[in-house]
Amino acid sequence: MKYRELITLENLFSAWDAFKIGKQKKPDVLLFERNLEDNIFKLYEELSTKTYEHQAYRTFHLYDPKFRIINKASVRDRVVHHLIFKFLEPLYQPAFIRQSYSCQPGKGIHLAINDLARTLRKVSSNYTRRVWALKLDIRKFFDSIDHDVLFQLVKKKVTDPDILHLLDKIIRSFCSTQGPGRGVPIGNLTSQIFSNMYLSELDYFVKFNLKERHYFRYADDFLFLHYSAAHLQAVQDSVGRFLKESLRLTIHPNKIILRTLQQGIDFVGYVELPQHRVLRTSTKHRMFTKMKQKVRSYNDGKSDEEELGQTLQSYLGVLKHCSGYDIEQRLLHEVWLRKEQAILFQNHATA
Repeated sequence: MKYRELITLENLFSAWDAFKIGKQKKPDVLLFERNLEDNIFKLYEELSTKTYEHQAYRTFHLYDPKFRIINKASVRDRVVHHLIFKFLEPLYQPAFIRQSYSCQPGKGIHLAINDLARTLRKVSSNYTRRVWALKLDIRKFFDSIDHDVLFQLVKKKVTDPDILHLLDKIIRSFCSTQGPGRGVPIGNLTSQIFSNMYLSELDYFVKFNLKERHYFRYADDFLFLHYSAAHLQAVQDSVGRFLKESLRLTIHPNKIILRTLQQGIDFVGYVELPQHRVLRTSTKHRMFTKMKQKVRSYNDGKSDEEELGQTLQSYLGVLKHCSGYDIEQRLLHEVWLRKEQAILFQNHATA
């Protein structure tokens, strides 16, 4: 695709439609939509004349469950991000290995944990043979992505110079605390495809250089299975060198976990054990904390029954994939009890 074919008004309006889903009540989105045609035509003119410049990010903090710094782009820039994402996804998606699960259509957490469970059953000969799992994590991954390395990866499949120029602007629109020329914002849609492009290099190194058969990656968490703990130690050393030399990343030294299946293998919020699966303790705590907040928001009139129900159903969906009946009952009781307490309090206050 050529630049002029990418930045058409039709594509920009399509990008807007994709962007606004679930955001129609946001103040900045409402403001942009108030003069939608003028804003889209102005954006088209800037892109067409190549005078488009990415605006500064708005920074805020979030605990989910750990402290995160989120950098939010303006609405006009996020429309461009959707435009770019729609262009890049069909170029790179076919090249991603099956065992890469994050931010891809038809994949996700549950496919990842189910694939892991099937593989564990097979390699352990139906849980009769000891299997080791090595779990690794990249230190400050999004903040550490190198702009030059990322841009070279983009150039492998994108050849149009004007599209490359626009992509370069987006890549270099943000610098993290790791220094100049480093980092992509967690909140950007483009960061999803950029991160998968970046770590796809690791996937190929693991599968085709190291020839590891049992490997799984979700975002920057990745897992290896083998019968030998010594073999996995050697894999860790090789992966550490590759990340440092080729991608300018480092393994988080405090998040190196080597365990057997009998001890439980922690991955994507679940813990896989022989013949059953449980919810990770921290995931369970986070679930109850958020549910309490949602019920409180509902009782205070800040959210409605539908929003509360959607949150509850999403958690019940998570519990369907593990031995979670007791947690499900506690969760339902928590919601019912807190709602009833609020009703009783309101009735007493008006009596």
